[in-house]
Amino acid sequence: MTSFLNSGNAGRAILLAAVAPLGLIGCGVHQAHAPVVAQASAHEHKPFVATPPYSVAVPVPPPAAKPAAAPAALVESVKTLGRNFDGIVGISVRNIDEGWAVESNGDRPMPQQSVSKLWVAMTVLDLRDQGKISLNDPITLTKADMTLFHQPVAALIGKDGYSTTVGRLMHRALTTSDNTANDKLLWLAGGPSAVRAFLAKRHLDNIRFGPGERLLQSKTAGLTWQQSYSQGRNFYQARAALPMSVRRDAFQTYIANPPDGAGAAAVTNALMRLKKGQLLSAASTSWLVSTLQDSRTGKNRLHGAVPGDWVFGHKTGTGQDLNGKTAGYNDVAILTAPNGESYAVAVMIGETARTIPQRWTLMHGVVNAVVAANRDDGIRMASATNGTGTNRGSD
Repeated sequence: MTSFLNSGNAGRAILLAAVAPLGLIGCGVHQAHAPVVAQASAHEHKPFVATPPYSVAVPVPPPAAKPAAAPAALVESVKTLGRNFDGIVGISVRNIDEGWAVESNGDRPMPQQSVSKLWVAMTVLDLRDQGKISLNDPITLTKADMTLFHQPVAALIGKDGYSTTVGRLMHRALTTSDNTANDKLLWLAGGPSAVRAFLAKRHLDNIRFGPGERLLQSKTAGLTWQQSYSQGRNFYQARAALPMSVRRDAFQTYIANPPDGAGAAAVTNALMRLKKGQLLSAASTSWLVSTLQDSRTGKNRLHGAVPGDWVFGHKTGTGQDLNGKTAGYNDVAILTAPNGESYAVAVMIGETARTIPQRWTLMHGVVNAVVAANRDDGIRMASATNGTGTNRGSD
C-alpha cells in the first residue's frame, strides 16, 4: 500500500510538474495581452466630442454703383447737331460731377490749333508744382521769339526786347491766344517733347501735340519755315506765291491727319480732370481755371449762348482758311450752373465751308442743350425732394 501510495504521489507530482508550465504559459499570455485589452476597452468607451461648426466672415465689396445715365434729350440733341452740320465736327459734353458723357464723333482727332495752348500751360504749371519754375520768374522776349498770325505781344517787343513774368506771359497766351507768348512758354518748358511727356504722364490719351507754332503753320500752308516770315506780312506773301496744288495738298494732308489732333471726348476728359484737381496742384488748378474764365476770345462761340448767371471759362482755336474752308474752328470750355453742376464741353470743327454765324449756331445749340438738361435735372430733383419730404401744407 505504501509503495502504491508513494507511487501515486509520484505520479501526481509528475503530472503537476507537466501542467505547471502550461499554467505559467497561460499566465504569461494573459499578462501580456491584458493591457492591450484594457486600452482597447478604454478607447471604445471614451466619449466622442464633435468638432464645433464655425464660419469665416469674408468681406464682400458692395456692387459698384452704376454711373448716372446722360439725359436722353441731351443725347438726342448732340447727335442731331453733329449729324446735321455740314462739315467734319466732333462734339463732347461731360458732366464733371456725375461722370456721364455725351458725344458725336468724339474720338476722331480734330485740328486743335490754339486749344493746344492748354497743354503748354499745364506743362509749365506742372514744373511750377515741382518747384522748377515760379510764376514770378522774369522772362524776356526778343524779335527772335516772334512767330506768326495772332501775336499782339509783338508790338511790345522793342530794341531791348519785352520783359515780363512767366505768370503774366501765360495769362496773355491763354486769354488773348497770343502765339508768340505761348511759343516762348513752350520752349521754357522744354519744347514739344516736354508737353508730350506731360500728356503721357497724366494719361491724357488721344491728344497730340504738334511741332510748335512755326513748323505747324508753315507745313499746313505748304511752306518751309523761315524766321523772316514772323515779320509783317511776309508769311502771307510767301503762301500766296505757292501753286494752288501745293497749298491744297498740304491743307488736306493736315486735315486728314493733324499732328496737333485731339478727340473732343479726350479734351472734355482732360477738362474734367483739371476741374477735379487730378492734373495739377490745388494752387495751379485754381490759377488755370480762373485764367480761362478771363479769356477774351471767341465771345460769340460757346460763350454766346451761356446764361449770365453761369460761370464760364474756355479756350478757342482757329486754323487756316483755303478756298472758303477752315481747318480747325474750336471752342472748349468748363461751364458751371447756378446749382453748382459743372460741365466740360468741346465743339471742334475739323473742316467746314459753313459761314462763321452758322458755326456759332452749332455751338449755341450745344450750350442750349446743356442748359436745358441742367434745368430738367433740377426740376426732377426738386420733384423727388417734394415727394419724399415734409408736407409743408400743414405748417
